[in-house]
Amino acid sequence: MAVPSIRFKDVPKEDRPRERLLKAGPGHLSNQEILAILIGSGTKEESVMSVANRVLMHFEGLKLLRDATIEELVSIKGIGTAKGLLILSAIELGKRMSEYKSEDRYVIRSPDDGADYIMEEMRNLTQEHFVVLFLNTKNQIIHRQTIFIGSLNASIVHPREVYREAVKRSAASIIVAHNHPSGDPLNIVT
Repeated sequence: MAVPSIRFKDVPKEDRPRERLLKAGPGHLSNQEILAILIGSGTKEESVMSVANRVLMHFEGLKLLRDATIEELVSIKGIGTAKGLLILSAIELGKRMSEYKSEDRYVIRSPDDGADYIMEEMRNLTQEHFVVLFLNTKNQIIHRQTIFIGSLNASIVHPREVYREAVKRSAASIIVAHNHPSGDPLNIVT
């Protein structure tokens, strides 16, 4: 005797995957519920939760799903090309996120370190550049930005431009620098 499938519309709204995601967060959802959100809809005969369950059963859970092909996915009833590509995209995004390594960041330990970091790039510029290095709490450079490009002998910068970016980047400290294309570091306009 076949067990009747629960129709998705009969499931209380607060128990549906999307609503549970909004209310409780992604960590409280099962693999089946997360997959159901990706799949989006079921078939005329089967709820999205049933389709998601069959996908997981077909791949014996997440381990084999990780290496699924589009051909394998579309062979499952209820998964067409569009849904299969969505699942593959989510898998690929997950792989990339798990493999992501933050690049080694340059550490500033002295004024010379800061100068060494920007000197070669700024040495031959023909206009004044006002550059800011944004540092984290370990004095690692998290961002470098040219805030303003001036003339041959002047660079006018408002502090709000510097601090806006520092706040946006959650910088613990900053280093500001500018070059002297004229070659005269004493030629300072106030």
